[in-house]
Amino acid sequence: MSTRIAVVSLWAPDVAATAQFYRDVIGLRSVKQRHKRPHFDLGGTYLVLLQGRPAPAQDPVPARFPLLAFAVDDLDTALERLQEHQVDLPWGVGHDARSRWAMFHDPAGNLIELVQEDWEPEEWPGVRSKHAQHKRDGRE
Repeated sequence: MSTRIAVVSLWAPDVAATAQFYRDVIGLRSVKQRHKRPHFDLGGTYLVLLQGRPAPAQDPVPARFPLLAFAVDDLDTALERLQEHQVDLPWGVGHDARSRWAMFHDPAGNLIELVQEDWEPEEWPGVRSKHAQHKRDGRE
């Protein structure tokens, strides 16, 4: 038996404004709307927006962790798009040895993240991972 995620739901007091955000700012493809519930295709999984007020976790550990993270190929381009739409990035851009990310709140208040995986920190002179060496040598 194979199991995969079919639907992810987010609640929003203003569904229309939140749908516009995911379509125009995040760049998701709207595929259908049933019963005033916008649907977006996430590559075989659907994001559905529902009328309601999101409820944050009580006493979460860690205190800040996204409800949903979207993988992007180019975080810089995605950040430019967020900036064009005046989306606040309260914690800036974070990174580790393999990825970069930025978290923000959608219009409904849900904490969302954009993440670029397999990022190579080129600005760290003299530091090359085995992954980067393999990539450069064509062994990946």
